[in-house]
Amino acid sequence: MKTNKYFYRILGVTAVLLTTLLTGCGEVVSDLSDTSDVTSVNPVDGEISVAKNRKVVAYLNQSYDSINFSVAGENESALVGTPKYDSNSKSVSFESTDSFSDNKMYTATIKTELNGVMSNDYIWSFTSSDLEDNTPPQVISTYPMIDDIEVPINRGIGALFNEPLSPSTVNSGSFILTTSGVEVDGAVGYVKKLVIFKPFENLESYTTYTATLTTAVKDLAGNALTSELLWSFTTGEDIAQGPAPVHLRTSGDFTILSKTGISTTGATAITGDIGVSPIALTAITGFDVILDSTTTFATSSLVVGNGKIYAADLTPPTPAKMTAAISDMETAYTDAAGRALPDSTELHAGKVGGEILVPGLYKWGTDVWIDTDVTLFGGKNDVWIFQVSGDVIQANGTKVLLTGGALAKNVFWQVAGGSGVGIGTTAHFEGVVLAHKAIIVKTGATVTGRLLGQTAVTLEANPVTPPAE
Repeated sequence: MKTNKYFYRILGVTAVLLTTLLTGCGEVVSDLSDTSDVTSVNPVDGEISVAKNRKVVAYLNQSYDSINFSVAGENESALVGTPKYDSNSKSVSFESTDSFSDNKMYTATIKTELNGVMSNDYIWSFTSSDLEDNTPPQVISTYPMIDDIEVPINRGIGALFNEPLSPSTVNSGSFILTTSGVEVDGAVGYVKKLVIFKPFENLESYTTYTATLTTAVKDLAGNALTSELLWSFTTGEDIAQGPAPVHLRTSGDFTILSKTGISTTGATAITGDIGVSPIALTAITGFDVILDSTTTFATSSLVVGNGKIYAADLTPPTPAKMTAAISDMETAYTDAAGRALPDSTELHAGKVGGEILVPGLYKWGTDVWIDTDVTLFGGKNDVWIFQVSGDVIQANGTKVLLTGGALAKNVFWQVAGGSGVGIGTTAHFEGVVLAHKAIIVKTGATVTGRLLGQTAVTLEANPVTPPAE
């Protein structure tokens, strides 16, 4: 088995992408339509420059008695091929020996049948390039990191890839966990570039484990890992409390991410990267943006710590980077919103000021008001997920306080309200915001976390710092 130490040092830099690892393997991604059958597809609808030799894959919400799957180019006959269903990932791949024609729009159609009932057609389109993909997939982050210690005994093991994989190649034969040469029993899952090994039982305390990804893992063009990837870690005795964390995937590369714009006034200082998509760079206002000579990113004196500014209209590969980040943000939002069996429902009618909240899944059908300081008490591996149907409103001068070793990276605010999140003047906020609407941070307020909004993010002289790892 081969190991590349330089590669692992690279992983250490990007491990933020996977420190929020889902306990289970059954995540459902709903990022394309309201159909009850198809939950996501790859290539995505409207994607361009799709490699000529890439497979077409759709993820489904369950298994079906039959699946009709066709792919046809504009003014061409349908490609010859058959659908291949993978129960492990609930995905169906269109298997064809034909490559796409150069620079051609293709339309994929799926129809399912269950108990004699046929679904409506599910249709999406993408455009091919004139090139093939011959580049092997790469792992960009793992959880736990190499040589990590005191790892909780009840969390999954995972690896995030730089591109989608062929679902059927991700299984218990290609992702293996061992200790002292003995394989650990568990289930392997795959969703949107993320491979997860979930042990059937808690791991042993104070024990060293080795995770292995084999060269059987391939991308959608059939390219395999160039060599086996191994990394080891050692458990502690901690059983992490609360729900499994929410996967941010590549949206976790950003301190602030928005679909419609980021604006600021005053002496804002954002540590880390910010970005917008599908809107253009001009939607980032108040930053005195300076376009880099590569035209792949921009900078600003208000974006510190070597932070960069990205937008959908910059030079490739930035548009693809931003499309992926926005998709991952929406996936994270859907994941957080879909968590079931809350530990608490309608706690204090949404008025949480003055409360001490232990790790758990909290759900409100109302707004949530932080009118005085609220304290989150728990350990460094514990998780809080707040599902808020209304808005989150934090009063001026109040604080979200983390105690007992709790970390902002493990606090998730999923906010569905029509206004979004409002953080008051000189307030302090902690955690990852996943907002369906706007995020407004008033004058002098500080944030430790990430602001991931599906509309605008508005700042007024605010320090915003990503969560510590």
